[in-house]
Amino acid sequence: MLMDIRNVAIIAHVDHGKTTLVDAILKQSHIFRDNQKETSQVLLMDTNALEREKGITILSKNTAVRYKNTKINIIDTPGHADFGSEVERILNMASGALLLVDAAEGPLPQTRFVLKEALKKQLKIILFINKIDKKDARPQEVQREIENLFLDVAREDHALDFQTLYGVGRDGKAYKTLPSAYSADLPGDITPLFETIIEEVPNSHKNQDKPLKLLFSTLDYDNYVGRLGIGKISQGTLHKGDRISLVDQKSVIGTYTATKLYINYGLGRQEVDTIEAGDIATLAGIPDLKIGQTATDPDHPDPLPAIEVTEPTIRIGIGANTSPFTGHEGDLVTSRQIKVRLEKELETNLGLQIEENPTENNFIVSGRGELHLAVLIETMRREGFELEVSKPQVIYKTIYGQKCEPFEEVTIDVDKEFVGAISEEFGRRKAQLIDMHAVRGTTMRFVYKVSSNNLMGIRSILLTNTRGTAMIHTYLLGYEKVQPAQENIRNGVLISTHTGQTLTYGLANAQIRGTLFYGPGEKVYEGMVVGISSSESNIEINVCRAKKLTNNRSSGEGTKTILEPPTKLSLEQYLDFIGQDELLEVTPQHLRLRKRYLTQNARRIVARQSA
Repeated sequence: MLMDIRNVAIIAHVDHGKTTLVDAILKQSHIFRDNQKETSQVLLMDTNALEREKGITILSKNTAVRYKNTKINIIDTPGHADFGSEVERILNMASGALLLVDAAEGPLPQTRFVLKEALKKQLKIILFINKIDKKDARPQEVQREIENLFLDVAREDHALDFQTLYGVGRDGKAYKTLPSAYSADLPGDITPLFETIIEEVPNSHKNQDKPLKLLFSTLDYDNYVGRLGIGKISQGTLHKGDRISLVDQKSVIGTYTATKLYINYGLGRQEVDTIEAGDIATLAGIPDLKIGQTATDPDHPDPLPAIEVTEPTIRIGIGANTSPFTGHEGDLVTSRQIKVRLEKELETNLGLQIEENPTENNFIVSGRGELHLAVLIETMRREGFELEVSKPQVIYKTIYGQKCEPFEEVTIDVDKEFVGAISEEFGRRKAQLIDMHAVRGTTMRFVYKVSSNNLMGIRSILLTNTRGTAMIHTYLLGYEKVQPAQENIRNGVLISTHTGQTLTYGLANAQIRGTLFYGPGEKVYEGMVVGISSSESNIEINVCRAKKLTNNRSSGEGTKTILEPPTKLSLEQYLDFIGQDELLEVTPQHLRLRKRYLTQNARRIVARQSA
């Protein structure tokens, strides 16, 4: 029988060290044998391939360790603003939150968001100032900044009473008082964190004698037992084989048998015969389960409050690929297959909304940001889908009879030599400067308020203008009256006039007029975008053109042509770059930008009609 349970969510801004700290907690709790491979691995919770590639947490995950006589359920949450819906739904399972803040960077936009959400759920906060080993660490100054953030966000006085720890998650060390000087040789371990969790976070193991209530906050799937529902047992006790009712806010959906019960331990699940109030458990036996529903005692079918998440702010069109290369590289190419996949995504991705768009024979997919949508597209691409994606657009709302658009707070950390580039770019986007100050050394921090519409495409431009050094973070402020849109700041594009294989001679003529996306020997089709024009106008060019043979010389004889290396754009960069009259072809092997109307004649007809 369980005696004490602590449910703790680890929350932070992206890249402030959540997953690395969880690694240390798992390893120092001795859940692995000394010879297990996990003892030498890092980012144990980031099991998704995209998470490891991008170095960010996308999906929230549960694990559990035991410290003395207490079970500690740990919930690792995403730190990127685009995955805020994951944070919002998963905090329902926690009683406390460990807020991690980088000792050099300090609180950033997502720090504000996750803290605000945790306080809204009445969670007990423990502050962990991480990475105190950094050369530019400023833990005392950062602590003052966080105290000011609490004063700004908290709505109740008791929220201001929180315990502060200091440490280095990578080294698995935590301290209740700030060391005068930190080095890798300084003794320490994660014990102070365990002790603080037990002291500060309320015990969740209570009300086990009341009727069962279990709110499902996430779903999983097992090849042997089918769909699994995961959530916190708010009250009651459930035994294997018991009958339960599944209810939502409107009605009783059905009555089922709890065929299998699991609890978390380490990176895996343990099958048990009984689960009790306060624990985070996994339940099998309900085939049509959805997130936000409640498992209850059949005699007391009363649901818990539904999970609420912030509405999407960005939408994009996703449909079946219609390019000349359709079906050449993917196995899943029909609209029906895409629809089934998107509907499946809705079951677990609460931040998404999907609706059919009969006028363009595609689906309008709405999400929390460009990265949120890009991760979905990249996942489908790796599953074998061929897709056609349109330009992302902001979602407008009518509030009190006035058309409104989303606004964001943007924080940029950049070296002072690029101050001019930042000011110029945000000036073009009609942004309002809120704050500008030195953070550390030669690093300057800008804080702007700007509409999401005018913010579109800024990441790739800023990274180019600052040689890849700018750190950009955003926070959704809410909806305000629509502002004037930014000027057209993108150059035109180079458009292929022929279908075939790119040749050096044709590419050499094209690179005089702009920057190329492709090198020699690559397949292209008419209407495909092959590069960026050096002017504001689109240029149509034949990149498949060969040098003509003569009687005296071969086609390769004469002056030597030197091609510059092609510019390769990522999926996120293409979504930043894509124009209103363009589509992005996404296949398992390639990303190709194209015009909506592939032939020159069709584009001219449309241009005349819209003039």
